[in-house]
Amino acid sequence: MSGVNALQWLTMTRHGESTGNVAYRAVEGTDAEEAGITERDADVPLTDTGRAQAAALGRWLADLPEDERPTLVVSSPYVRALETARIALAQTPYADPRDPAGLRPKVDERLRDREQGILQGLTALGVERRFPEEAARLRRLGKFYYRPPGGESWADLALRLRSFYRDLEAAAPDGRVLIVAHDAIVVMTRYLVEELTEKEVMEVEKEMVPNASVTRWRRDGQGLKAVCYNDTAHLVGAGVAPS
Repeated sequence: MSGVNALQWLTMTRHGESTGNVAYRAVEGTDAEEAGITERDADVPLTDTGRAQAAALGRWLADLPEDERPTLVVSSPYVRALETARIALAQTPYADPRDPAGLRPKVDERLRDREQGILQGLTALGVERRFPEEAARLRRLGKFYYRPPGGESWADLALRLRSFYRDLEAAAPDGRVLIVAHDAIVVMTRYLVEELTEKEVMEVEKEMVPNASVTRWRRDGQGLKAVCYNDTAHLVGAGVAPS
């Protein structure tokens, strides 16, 4: 992927803990068919813990060597991601809001979370009970290519991210970019950057991407090389590591 290989650093983080994350954990292992989230997905906010995680992320950013600090920050437009980006940047000296040249997050809708369509807000049990034909179609097609009605497949997500990264090359040649988004965006960026297969990326997807964790790649020769994946050391030190 030439778009990302032109970067010096690509750093990604998932948003801090959201009220949606808490809602899904609360119904895990129960007979609930819905998570009980009242907001539309784009409006789900951070919890107090999520805001603390974002601040810890910001302190980690502030401590980076100068040649690793982001020169561009791009966020999903969803509230939980953009709030994470703003809180994190507020902790850094190079994002002083009083400075007209200070770093501010830009928004790109291609970084939004994967759209679930008619399955939005349902638990796995809820999908089986309310849409058994869709559950069967998912098993037949596999997670990567299955597209719920009104939603997106993982392959669809890869297509919009290819477009995003092509544009990023023009916007930030030789740049150091921080992306604040969602777990699916982190996983599918690994798929693109590391040229994984369908089987490989679906294995990666089985491992949870912790809230406010850090994943990084650094340019080495002609391409980006992985530095870390799902690093939460900055959260453990701050006492706000995901449970």
